[in-house]
Amino acid sequence: MKMFTRLFYLFAVCALAISACNLPSGNPDEGAEVSGTFAAQTVQALLTTTVTSTFTSAPGVTPVTNTPAPTNTNTPAPTATPVCPQGQFVTDVTIPDGTLMNPGQGFTKKWRIRNTGTCQWSGYTLVFDSGDSMNGPASQPIGVVNPGQEIDLEVNLTAPASAGTYRGYWRIVSNNNVLVPMLNGYQGRAFYVDIKVQAPSPTATATNTLPPLPPAIAQAILVTLSGEDGHVTSAGTTNQNPNVGDNTANEGLQAFVSFDMSVIPAGATITKVVVDFSSYDMLGNPFSLADGCLRAYAQNFGTLDAGDYVAAGDPTGAYIRWCGAGELSTQFESADMKTLVQTAVGSSRLQLRLQFKAPNPNGNGIADAVRFGNVRLIVTYQ
Repeated sequence: MKMFTRLFYLFAVCALAISACNLPSGNPDEGAEVSGTFAAQTVQALLTTTVTSTFTSAPGVTPVTNTPAPTNTNTPAPTATPVCPQGQFVTDVTIPDGTLMNPGQGFTKKWRIRNTGTCQWSGYTLVFDSGDSMNGPASQPIGVVNPGQEIDLEVNLTAPASAGTYRGYWRIVSNNNVLVPMLNGYQGRAFYVDIKVQAPSPTATATNTLPPLPPAIAQAILVTLSGEDGHVTSAGTTNQNPNVGDNTANEGLQAFVSFDMSVIPAGATITKVVVDFSSYDMLGNPFSLADGCLRAYAQNFGTLDAGDYVAAGDPTGAYIRWCGAGELSTQFESADMKTLVQTAVGSSRLQLRLQFKAPNPNGNGIADAVRFGNVRLIVTYQ
């Protein structure tokens, strides 16, 4: 019935359009345009009329319902939690597992360990954990190890007097007595030495010796000891701030800095030293003094006093030279400082005197000085 009604309306519209074309008009073209427009609007109105129909499903037939697709929600990936401290067993440097030993034979076991945590190891200790101690120490300190760096840990041991298989477990303890987890380690916590003691024989020697590995590379940052830094004026007065240049009284200033060498183990081989004196500010134009270059010399000093000021002549033997603020603001590798740091290995201090070539005051009554902050030496060693 509804389909018949729609056809009827369409037929009526067409009839109106035909009759409109036959209506008289003073201007034939204008009449055709008006009547055509009216007809088109009528057809459009009928065609765009919304027809609401209600359909009833046949018995036993379930009507189809469009269900909106589920919306996907992106779940953020879990963020890794920083671990501090954490280590990783890398390799046995000496004495592979199952090495044959004579009764009572002394040997040195060495493991290579990497700091895989997010914090520096400082004040940490290698400790015997369980098993056979083989006359090893209960504990011994280890050097400073920065995140990502490796260190070779070694202990001097003695094979037991009786034949058999022996194993001793070792761990690392932090300066807060926290046992350091050990990736690739035994049960994720320890590393061990494993040997077999054989019956004594005139020709018995240890076997299965690993080929030598290159020493582990580590890095330490030498910072100055603020209680030992300072400057001395040409008049003999001292100050705790490491300033170099001159002051308003036209007195020369020589700076002194003292680096703590205790973070580098005795016997270390220095492979590189990077100089970073970029923490500073300036008064006036200090690089106008003397030849315009600031130099660093090795000088051991105790409590700063007038005798530490070098007053006469132009000193030689500088280990570092900066000729301008641009050079002073830049980190750079220094072969001369590598040599100097190597000579200081095993000492508690490395001390420097900083000065412009003497005589450095320019007599203008204006302070021209470099005032240093936290300077440092970045040392790589094996």
